[in-house]
Amino acid sequence: MKTTLLLRLPVLLMALALTQQASAADPFPNKPLRLIVAYPAGGGLDFVARTLAQRLGEALKQPVVVENRPGASGALGADTVAKSRPDGYTLLLASPAEVIVGPAAGQKTPYDPVADLAPIALAGETPLVLAVNPLVPAKNLPELIAYAKGHPGTLSYGTPGTGSSMHFAGESLNKLGGMASVHIPYRGAAPAVNDVLGNQVPMIIVGMPPVMPHVASGKLKVLAVTTQKRSSAMPDVPSVSEMPGMKGYRFSNWMGVFAPAKTPQAVVDQIGAQIAKIVQEPATRQRLLSAGVEPSGLHGSEFTAFLADERQRYQSIARERGIRFED
Repeated sequence: MKTTLLLRLPVLLMALALTQQASAADPFPNKPLRLIVAYPAGGGLDFVARTLAQRLGEALKQPVVVENRPGASGALGADTVAKSRPDGYTLLLASPAEVIVGPAAGQKTPYDPVADLAPIALAGETPLVLAVNPLVPAKNLPELIAYAKGHPGTLSYGTPGTGSSMHFAGESLNKLGGMASVHIPYRGAAPAVNDVLGNQVPMIIVGMPPVMPHVASGKLKVLAVTTQKRSSAMPDVPSVSEMPGMKGYRFSNWMGVFAPAKTPQAVVDQIGAQIAKIVQEPATRQRLLSAGVEPSGLHGSEFTAFLADERQRYQSIARERGIRFED
């Protein structure tokens, strides 16, 4: 018995080695992928995730399942991915909040967004909008800035919270425009919009969806968008950066895909190239644009450079304007 076992051992070891080699050589992907969204179902990020997941699954010939993991201002979902096996089968569709804005404002997270997450691709972005109550005596941004300078301390702006990207956008506008408008933080966009509608607060900086119905009804006026270029959803509304002295002003709610750090570079490149193609396909592009999302497709070193620039800008504004995250 013992002799027979010893004779068979080399054969068994060789079979095991061949099995491992075959497994290692299996092309990626050979099983379903998960795409984690750190916010509840039904929001803008979730819409983009499900749009991407369908086409990415078709391109990779494996299902891509969207999982919503809300909590801790996006940190819960991001941490889930950061601590996952780095094999490309668990991905994160992130907003600036959990990888750039929160950390820049001092949010404590159980993961390091630079060391623990590998950037794959930028799917797209939506502008923030600067909207005012119609009673505000300004038809455009230059008039608003002139009014603010002529009436120091009387202009305030609402945002969905302290340390949000909207807060950063407002403080950057204060700095570049030479204004001293007062920040009024809310817990979410809805109460901020309601107070601007009632003229308790004259101005708001927020994402597009909460204000668009009120713009259509004439209850709010949009003076500018915060992306570097005009939004195709509102082509007649100028961007802040068009104003003299505002060149380089750029804030948006972007959607980026990340993997756990140490995911094989070949896998990162494969997924990134597919996403870049998908978001520029006519049908996908139109679907994103219909929701106010400008498709991008930045990937590889370009997306990495984009993130480095975002990180530096937000950290600089946080230091200069004393912005600190509040949960």
